[in-house]
Amino acid sequence: MNIPIAIQEKLNQPYPLTQEQINFYQQNRFIKIKKIFDAETLTYFNSVISERVTEMNKITTEISERTTYGKAFLQLFNLWREDERIKQFVFSKRLAKIAAELMKTEGVRLYHDQALYKEAGGGITPWHADQYYWPLETDKTVTAWIPLQETSLEMGPLEFSAGSHQIVEGRELEIGDDSEIVIQQRLRVTDFKHVVEAFDLGEVSFHSGWVFHRAGANTTKEMRKVMTVIYMDRDMKLKKPENKNQINDWNTWCPGAEVGQVINSPINPVLY
Repeated sequence: MNIPIAIQEKLNQPYPLTQEQINFYQQNRFIKIKKIFDAETLTYFNSVISERVTEMNKITTEISERTTYGKAFLQLFNLWREDERIKQFVFSKRLAKIAAELMKTEGVRLYHDQALYKEAGGGITPWHADQYYWPLETDKTVTAWIPLQETSLEMGPLEFSAGSHQIVEGRELEIGDDSEIVIQQRLRVTDFKHVVEAFDLGEVSFHSGWVFHRAGANTTKEMRKVMTVIYMDRDMKLKKPENKNQINDWNTWCPGAEVGQVINSPINPVLY
């Protein structure tokens, strides 16, 4: 099934970033940008992605019976390989160009995508830094966090500790109860600004791999539907893994890549 031509064009239409926005991202390592996508595009992909998430989801246990991580969201990966329409969304030149410009790189490669659906009554997403999981040589990474609906504070939007990529303590923690407690205590004694805001329809956030972030619980009766695309510098090299999660990520998201070499596997295409 083909995407309507008008929506295809919007996915690839350049978004004019300002120098002020690039500077803000460089300083804080996150930014929220309004009107990246219009209502028609998001309504279309809300339907397409949600349908695929329902098909792929294998979790049947009640929320109350899961771990903190399990309560946080339904997490499905690399939907671009499952559906040609979702592939066009993930490969959007509009998003990829923004990612490259924010990071000040010549181009970007896909690391992977993931749908993060926080169910009605879903718990918090604990404080963490994504790059703990990634066997990547530099911090030239950015995640586009794309809510597929207007997202109120009650639904559990992303929260950021602005500029916290400067902190090393807490980077060794995988996401869970410990990371929530330890990182929260560490951030409390720093001057980093804590930013938690609702997301308008069409608003997208971008955050780097080492900036600390979390999300609140979803206290509404609706699913909080979010699609994410994780980008890395086009010239990113694989580093020697430092923990079991990085070994897993190497095998899963960079199959065949070699330590010290540019990650140029078939599932890490250059998107911009």
